[in-house]
Amino acid sequence: MTRAAQAAAGAGLAGLVITPGPDLVHLTGYQPTAVTERLTALVLPTDGVATLVVPKLERPDAEHATGAPALQLADWTDDMDPYQVLRPLLDPAGRYGISDSAWAMHLLGLQAALPGSSFTSLTSSLPMLRAVKGDDELERLAAAGAAADATYQAILTVPFAGRRECDIAADLAARLLESGHSQVDFTVVGSGPNGANPHHEAGDRVIRPGDTVVLDFGGLKDGYGSDTTRTVHVGADVAEQVREVHEVVLRAQQAAFEAVRPGVACQEIDRVARAVITEAGYGEYFIHRTGHGIGITTHEPPYMVEGEEQPLVPGMCFSIEPGIYLPGRFGVRIEDIVTVTGSGGRRLNNTPRELAIVQ
Repeated sequence: MTRAAQAAAGAGLAGLVITPGPDLVHLTGYQPTAVTERLTALVLPTDGVATLVVPKLERPDAEHATGAPALQLADWTDDMDPYQVLRPLLDPAGRYGISDSAWAMHLLGLQAALPGSSFTSLTSSLPMLRAVKGDDELERLAAAGAAADATYQAILTVPFAGRRECDIAADLAARLLESGHSQVDFTVVGSGPNGANPHHEAGDRVIRPGDTVVLDFGGLKDGYGSDTTRTVHVGADVAEQVREVHEVVLRAQQAAFEAVRPGVACQEIDRVARAVITEAGYGEYFIHRTGHGIGITTHEPPYMVEGEEQPLVPGMCFSIEPGIYLPGRFGVRIEDIVTVTGSGGRRLNNTPRELAIVQ
């Protein structure tokens, strides 16, 4: 909270208004049992005491949050106007950063109570608020990555041919949970032509010998995310273009990883990966950014994309996931989570990146 208040001051804000979601968990350790129409908000001024405003019926839970000893609690009941409880905590003419996940009804209620104030989203005002991880966060991200790696190694032993994509997705989900994940966020299984859709939702298509299959999966372990992608092939008879495309993506992913070091602009990681794929003649088929940050959510700043000039800083964690997608035929993507060190990068996923053969 101290670092967040300092960052807000540096951005010219009077403070932050944090509603339920990843930012509130990150700053206080508090997550309401259910997010409803009742207002919960952390007011974090740049100079002063942080106050968590909560419905009175939820105060007991808030009092047990990790960050509660550093907070002042203010509660309200259903017969009160919660915005009038917030009003004296805010500068009536101040400019505040507010959580991206804030409900529109709450933002509009604040604006009505404080017509002289203004609000800006945290993504636009403090995009790097959660980007640089502490040692404890890095340990959890590494553990989540290792658990995802164990899941991939396990899935290589199950039969693919003759089974549906959704069956493989269920296997991935079960193994993520067995590896210690508390939550499965996604299990992309794109076989054959479905692999050309980067976010294909596993369906009833029956996987056949000769199919290339994109496996992208992850979730939360001890509150921090995993996200990895590998591409496998069903049977040893691999078409020459599949081998070629996979090799291009592998080289692009390795080149982007080798470009990671402090001070390099995020967009440079995207440029390096894209240059390899474009030089090989597949540039038009790389249709998404090279990477995204990861932490207590699986997608967060920083983003490895053209136009993002934010320099890399030790402790940042993000994906490197170039891909090539040939419509109606197949797709290939290779993804690792990487953290920036003092001199380069360190992978948090360490399973083989070569094209694996499954049965």
